[in-house]
Amino acid sequence: MYRVMLRDNMSPIAREILEATGRIEVTVDNDKTANDPDRLAEIIGDFHGLGLRSGTKVTGAVLEKARDLKVVGRAGIGVDNVAVSEATRNGVVVMNAPGGNTVTTAEHAVSLMLSLARNIPQATASLREGRWEKKQLTGVEISGKTLGIVGLGHIGRAAAQRAIGLRMKVIAADPFVTKAAAAALEVELVELDELLQRADFVTLHVPRMQETVNMINADTIARMKDGVRIINCSRGEVVDLEALGDALDSGHVAGAALDVFPSEPPDPSLPILRNPRAIFTPHLGAATGEAQVNVARMIAEQMAAYLLDGVITNAVNFPSVSPEVMDAIRPHLGLAEKMGSLMGQLLTRTHDITITYCGTVADLDTRPLTHAVLKGFLEAFSDTAVNYVNAPALAADKGIDVKETISGAKADFTGLIQVKLEDRDESPDEVWGTIYEGKYPRLVRIGDIYMDAIPEGYMIVIQNIDKPGVIGNVGTTLGRHDINIGRFQLGRRGDRAICMVNIDTPADEQALEEIRALPNILAARQVHIG
Repeated sequence: MYRVMLRDNMSPIAREILEATGRIEVTVDNDKTANDPDRLAEIIGDFHGLGLRSGTKVTGAVLEKARDLKVVGRAGIGVDNVAVSEATRNGVVVMNAPGGNTVTTAEHAVSLMLSLARNIPQATASLREGRWEKKQLTGVEISGKTLGIVGLGHIGRAAAQRAIGLRMKVIAADPFVTKAAAAALEVELVELDELLQRADFVTLHVPRMQETVNMINADTIARMKDGVRIINCSRGEVVDLEALGDALDSGHVAGAALDVFPSEPPDPSLPILRNPRAIFTPHLGAATGEAQVNVARMIAEQMAAYLLDGVITNAVNFPSVSPEVMDAIRPHLGLAEKMGSLMGQLLTRTHDITITYCGTVADLDTRPLTHAVLKGFLEAFSDTAVNYVNAPALAADKGIDVKETISGAKADFTGLIQVKLEDRDESPDEVWGTIYEGKYPRLVRIGDIYMDAIPEGYMIVIQNIDKPGVIGNVGTTLGRHDINIGRFQLGRRGDRAICMVNIDTPADEQALEEIRALPNILAARQVHIG
């Protein structure tokens, strides 16, 4: 039975979905004192999953205490409150729900834009104070104006669609979007500098990252046209509030609408909160009943799929794969891990790795397969727990350079995975594997010798000179030690041969030493392939 903790007043639908599996026990803990990482670290130890919104912070210290944690699910887009790199090194999948609040947040950005254009919050406040300031609160039309969208992701695209419906000219800046993709949305893709110079309204939809912190600052604001209005529904750290306040005071920026702040809730003494040209909402971008149900449903379904079936969707630290794609790659996933494990157990020092995908395998999503190779490889000699999530990070820590290549089909194989250890002087330095009949894993080449071996259980890998008597001598030696041979596969090339011997029970060191002492034996290593 898996245990999952849900926090931050997540919609009850999440609990219902998880418990309906019959295999997940759910604890709902909305105690705000556990938002403190020190307190959370005290109670997280027995949980396999943690579902949260923006209130709970998962730090490296929390993850150190989360000995059983497998997945953190963020019911929303941003994962600023999760130490993703530390989670990755601890093998914890970090998921989000990127589509669940797309519409809600885009609608909120457009609402703030309209409110800015027509001074709606200021007019409301004025009337409540008994004033009639019709002339002072004259606004501007948005029809025909240019909206500059910084970040054309899910929310940015939804905002663009709505702005186009309002007869605005929409331009966008996003280094990860092509001009063709933007054009399909009727959006003109431009560089950020051009956007700042042309836009009447600027709306921000970027993640918090090193490149986006304070991207709206005194310098970028100075490049904007006079009378620009700025909307931020992304992350508070994206805007330098002091620089924005100065630009509002000078009139260069006609108005600003902020839904997010660098620290939430903001300090009431923050100067910009008293600026009459600025309007605010308390992080309401995703705060609709529909959105909260959507993101809670998404994250619960994703967490259940991972815990129960190993299917990873919308992960920020692992290649996400749909159930359909997982079904297609699953046999190759197991094969890739077995191949990595074999090579890891045969080596005497670490080596860089080149993984080549050939034929039909190259048509699949190969990213999880690379993670699988590394998992098997590192488990053979690492003193740290290795899984699909942290394997690449652990490889990087050990200075292992990993290269992936794509090639056509090799020889008689429609699909093939090749794992090669670079700069390895001794043989074997590579292994080739394939899948027979869609489900049977086979090793078809070890070093430069072709063969047909089943990678499972305990195996003795023997390198020998190809002379008579080797097979009989090996069989007799194992028999003396009461070890039954399940399968004996031999491949040879020139005067060299490799034997892959599947055995029912492990051989002790004495048996292995006797095999190594036999005539014509060059090397013998026992491996265990899970």
